[in-house]
Amino acid sequence: MSMPLINPAYLQSVLRRLLETPSPSGMTDAVVRLVCDMLDELGISYQLTRRGAIRAIIPGSRPSPKRAVASHLDTLGAMVKALKPNGRVSLAPIGFWTSRFAESERVTIYSDFGNIRGTVLPLKASGHTFNKEIDTQPVDWSQLEVRLDERVSNVSELMRLGVRVGDTVAFDTRTEFGPNGFINSRYLDDKAGVASVLAAAEAILRHGQPLPLDVLLLFTISEEVGVGASHVLHGGDVSELISVDNGTVAEGQNTSEYGVTISMMDSSGPFDWHLTRHLLQLCRNHAIEHARDVFRYYRSDAASAVEAGNDIRTALLCFACDASHGYERTHEESLISLGRLLAAYMLSPPLFERDDKALGPLGDFPPAEGQITPE
Repeated sequence: MSMPLINPAYLQSVLRRLLETPSPSGMTDAVVRLVCDMLDELGISYQLTRRGAIRAIIPGSRPSPKRAVASHLDTLGAMVKALKPNGRVSLAPIGFWTSRFAESERVTIYSDFGNIRGTVLPLKASGHTFNKEIDTQPVDWSQLEVRLDERVSNVSELMRLGVRVGDTVAFDTRTEFGPNGFINSRYLDDKAGVASVLAAAEAILRHGQPLPLDVLLLFTISEEVGVGASHVLHGGDVSELISVDNGTVAEGQNTSEYGVTISMMDSSGPFDWHLTRHLLQLCRNHAIEHARDVFRYYRSDAASAVEAGNDIRTALLCFACDASHGYERTHEESLISLGRLLAAYMLSPPLFERDDKALGPLGDFPPAEGQITPE
C-alpha cells in the first residue's frame, strides 16, 4: 500500500497562519474560526461544542469504532492581575510557564475597549538605577510588570484607557522559519502539532485511498489549563485516541529532534500497550524516523479524555520541541515525520475487531503472549 506524501509547503503555510493568530486559553474564538476555515478548504465537515472545541470527521469504510486524533489550539499567555499606582500592570500566567521567558517580551493586552501594546519588564529593569540588583532580583511573576505604550502614570489613567483586571495578555510569537528547516517561535506547542494533523488530513484526501474507519480530528481549546479532550468526545463511539503534542528535547530525554517521538508514559501513567506498539511497527514498516520516550512532568489531551470516563485506548505522538513553554524550536523534518505516521495510522486496519463494542467476552480479548513472552 502506497503512503500519501506530506506537502511541506502546505504544512508551513498552515503553521504560519496558526502562529499569527493569538489564542491563550480562554481567548480561542479567532483560532477556532481559522481552523474551521482550513477544514472548509479541505472539504472536511465538523461540529463545534458550546465553547468552541472542534470535532471534525474524515469518513471511512466503517463508521464504528471511530478513531480520534486530538491536538490543542490554546496556548500559554497571561492575564492582568492588578493595576499598579505607577500606571503599569502586574500579570498572572495562563498555564504553567516560567516568568524568565516573559521578561522583555512585547505583548498585546486585549481589553474590553480595544487592544493595547506594551512590554513586560522586571521591576528593576535599569542597571543605571539599580546597579547589580538587576542580576539578583528573584525570578517570579510577582517581579514583573507591563509598561504600556500609552501616556499612563496612575490607576485612574489606566481605567480611562480601558485596562481592567482580568484582561487577557498575548505574547508576540517572534516566529522565524529558517532556510535549513528549523522553526523558532513561541507556541509551537501545540500549533506545530495542529499543523501536522491538518497536513496529514490534506495528504490523505489528496491520496484518495479510503480509510478503513471513520477518523475524528479533535481540536481542543483548554489543554494548557488541564481540561483538554474531556469535553469533545461524545457518544462512546471512539475506541482509540491519538494525542498530538510536543516532545521535549532536553538532557535526560530521548525525543527524536528530526523524527516523531512515541511516548510510552507521561505523568498520568503508561499509554496503551497495543496501540503504542502498533504505532512503532508503522514507523518500522514505512521507514519513519522515530524514538520512544517517557515524560515525567507532562500530561496531554489523552489524560483528560480518560479522566472524563472514556474507556479508550490512548497514545501520545510528539514533534520535537526544544525549550518547551519558552522560546521553542522544532524542525520541519520532525513535523513531516509526525504527519507521515498520522497518515499511516489513519490508513491502517483496526487494531482489534472487538473494540467495536464497549464490552465483550474473554475469548476475543488479546492473548497474554502479546505482552508477556512465555518462558
